[in-house]
Amino acid sequence: MASKSFRYLIDFSLAVLSSLLLVISFPRFDLGFLAWIGLLPLLIAINGKSLKYSFLISFICGILFFGGVFHWILAVPKYTLLHHALLAVYLGSYFGLFGFLFNFISKRLGIILAVFSAPFIWVSLEYIRGNLSFLSLPWPFLAHSQYQYPVVIQIASIVGTYGVSFLIVLVNAALAIIVFYFTPTLACAQASAGRLALPPAFAGTLRAGRRQGGGERRGLKGGWEGLKERKYLLIVTASLLLSTLLYGYFTITNTITGNKVKISLVQGNIEQKKKWDLKFAREIMQIYTHLTEEASKDQPALIIWPETATPGSINQDIRLHIEVRNIAKKAETYLLLGSAQHQKFAEKEKKKFKYLNSAFLINPQPKLGKNQRYDKIRLFPFGEYLPFKEIIPWSLINVVSMDNYMPGEQFTVFEHPDFRFGMVICWESIFPNLVRQFVKRGAQVMINITNEGWFGDTAPYQFLATNVFRAVENRIYVVRCANIGISCLIDPYGRIVDRVKDKSGRDIHVRGVLTGTVVPLDSNTFYTRHGEWLFWLMFPISVFFVMGAFLRKTVRLNSR
Repeated sequence: MASKSFRYLIDFSLAVLSSLLLVISFPRFDLGFLAWIGLLPLLIAINGKSLKYSFLISFICGILFFGGVFHWILAVPKYTLLHHALLAVYLGSYFGLFGFLFNFISKRLGIILAVFSAPFIWVSLEYIRGNLSFLSLPWPFLAHSQYQYPVVIQIASIVGTYGVSFLIVLVNAALAIIVFYFTPTLACAQASAGRLALPPAFAGTLRAGRRQGGGERRGLKGGWEGLKERKYLLIVTASLLLSTLLYGYFTITNTITGNKVKISLVQGNIEQKKKWDLKFAREIMQIYTHLTEEASKDQPALIIWPETATPGSINQDIRLHIEVRNIAKKAETYLLLGSAQHQKFAEKEKKKFKYLNSAFLINPQPKLGKNQRYDKIRLFPFGEYLPFKEIIPWSLINVVSMDNYMPGEQFTVFEHPDFRFGMVICWESIFPNLVRQFVKRGAQVMINITNEGWFGDTAPYQFLATNVFRAVENRIYVVRCANIGISCLIDPYGRIVDRVKDKSGRDIHVRGVLTGTVVPLDSNTFYTRHGEWLFWLMFPISVFFVMGAFLRKTVRLNSR
């Protein structure tokens, strides 16, 4: 009994270790290299276990991972520990399903095919998590942990973000094979306890070694032989990793050429409690006026303000519209800004108005052209709308939300005299296919305006990581303008060129201006043209593995 409890403790500790390694792979810890071994403890813990046990251990790992990496959501008004627990349980179930399917295939088809299937299953589950109706959350993917390693992530221009996740899981799985078969003591101990599904060759060598009284030395020999039997998997993994690094290295050495356009970013750093309080409206406009005057000294072609920068909607408040237009006219440049009629995460008002979260491009010479506008397409669930509110009784879990926002319908590509650009607002930047739609329609630069003052100090860095991938996928500049930070320029290779920061180097909760240049580019990457083609390859292969495992057991039963 004590021995069994000890094994449970070891397995639980390995699951905790995996979750910890993965959490600190992401911002703000940014130890991205740990993701390459982050799943290894979990794979060791579940190997050879029952399917229910594998699901449970993986499920616990997932709950701890998502609960940790999303800790900042607790800062959102009216978001409670109950909501956080439900979120972690839902997201953790993807880990649980991965562990279940991994061991299901291992028991029916063997550990080698299970290891080979692991990245296919993982990518399929990541895609489903990122595209499942209102539960869609394409973040944090394993790939996002690599945003600081440009050489690694260049393949995203071909295979998308999911391709980087595939490689990370494949490396973890290959390392698991080495651990299983290169560490004879662990293999022998687990096999003796009935915990490790050894292949026939290794098991036979182990039994022969025991009969001859040299169990551990024979196990070592069997381990080496087992490793040789798996050389093809290791060769494939090493080849893909090396090819990725070589492709990335030679790609980022290319020079970015083209006409340069000067852009200025304004980071207002307006406190969240002030943004929608009318008594601070004049102060807010004075801050943005002053910062815009400062930015105009650099004579940029475009000045950008963050999401919901104005204290009210310029589309509804004519006086506010005139003031903003005069600011652009005085700066003698185009002004892009976010403006909404109501804040997010607020309780529903009695009036049944429908609100829009919009971005406007203000022409400094209105007689020469109308202002252009984009309405946010992908609304934030529970912050801007209640999904399926007629069917789901959200009040049972104390969900109260502003639900009068309505989504936009057009992928607006803004026409500036010097270039064309697309616009996404707030969390829209985490959806790769959404950004891709703008680029396909002719956007040469993508701009993300956002206000992450709701989410504490960690969320801006995690949002930044996803923005890096949008740049690489489509091989264009991505400009990010945020209320509290991080406002920055990202080049087509995912390198953060510059950001708004103070003298100490702090880049969030600071007020300032950044002027830099971008090169408008017509994207022609494989990813831009074909989108998430990798999933449509990975998913059938995953189904093939699962069905193969199921049918193999069925055949065995029928043969008896």
